[in-house]
Amino acid sequence: MLARLTAFALAILILAALRAQFDALPEQAGVVDLTARLWLMAGFFTILTNGLIALHLFAVVKGWQIPASRAAGLLLSITVVGLIYHILLARLWNPQGLGWWADQGLHTAVPLGYFGWWLAFAPKAVRRRDVPVWLIWPACYGGYAMIRGAMTGFWPYPFLNADALGWPAVAMNLALLLLVFAGLGVALLVIASRLQPARPG
Repeated sequence: MLARLTAFALAILILAALRAQFDALPEQAGVVDLTARLWLMAGFFTILTNGLIALHLFAVVKGWQIPASRAAGLLLSITVVGLIYHILLARLWNPQGLGWWADQGLHTAVPLGYFGWWLAFAPKAVRRRDVPVWLIWPACYGGYAMIRGAMTGFWPYPFLNADALGWPAVAMNLALLLLVFAGLGVALLVIASRLQPARPG
């Protein structure tokens, strides 16, 4: 029951942060139309990953047992969201008001909150073969972001801006990002293995 209650609280936090980001877009990006705001938000790995976590947490609230590999894969993705934002992106702009709250929710509170939930409640029986599976989501997003950018000229992150950097540089950036995911995935695998209960005998 505690796992379900905390999952519900974290899912509501995600929805609140997403709504705050949605409401902040007219001031931040000059986007007023509702559909245009949703389309803009759908371009960001941060938004999509937070949304995926919220869906999974609501499923947990309904009694679904999240598989260990899925829980760890989501943790890996949201961890990278937080790290890249605070290491590379936070210094590039200075959101105010509602936008600041949305940023802190999506990039700080949710990664930390989901990490705590994973530590306390998620199954941790992951295996080495799960690490490549965890790379599927960021790889798919990278392909989606590149196709969308080529068609619309919208690049969600500076390191993915093929118009400014050129396609070879962006391809290198994507490869480096996948290496980061893989390295952190191996670290997560080690952590999960140490948190598993010792087998009898």
